[in-house]
Amino acid sequence: MVALLHIDTSVRHEGSVSRELSATYAEHWRQANPDGVYTYRDLAEKPVPHLNALTLATKMLPPADFTPEQAADAAVSQELVDELLAADVVLLGVPMYNFSIPSTLKAWLDRVIGPATAINKETGEGALVDTRVVVAASKGGSYAPGAPRADFDHLEPYLGKVLSQVGLDRNLRFITAEFTLAHLDPALAQFREHADASRSAALESARELARIN
Repeated sequence: MVALLHIDTSVRHEGSVSRELSATYAEHWRQANPDGVYTYRDLAEKPVPHLNALTLATKMLPPADFTPEQAADAAVSQELVDELLAADVVLLGVPMYNFSIPSTLKAWLDRVIGPATAINKETGEGALVDTRVVVAASKGGSYAPGAPRADFDHLEPYLGKVLSQVGLDRNLRFITAEFTLAHLDPALAQFREHADASRSAALESARELARIN
């Protein structure tokens, strides 16, 4: 039985393109996998605690040595790790904020990347190397190769690098809609047609990828 872990991170609900893309993928994945297990987490509505001294300590100590406070903090991380390990496909709805990912997603990553999910440096294997990842991304402008701000994109490069630490980059796909601010920012009005075409193409990619992933 296959399992999908769906995580949204946009602070917006109405008008959120990343949520629209991830919801489209999830809907078609569930249609293609009627017996599959579906788990949903909204990090904007229910953010996980950011990295703190307790979190760092729990990664360095055996559970038998935890204080009650460390044990409680470790339980938060363990729940997230268990969800991730149980998934065959991880779906991330990720808007670009200030050229990178939302801080809530960074907090989740800090919690799930650790000894339980790490790659064995000698063998290159790990618990997550066969897990597929789909990132449904939205970007207010264009950061495509050749665009004036192409090198401002710290969303895709960062996710690729950090996910590689646990092998989640081995089957990683990005579905991206760009110029999502074109209908909100008058300065980007000239790109509205491009924005509509990009969104439509991304939605179609989400539908197609869900059927085969």
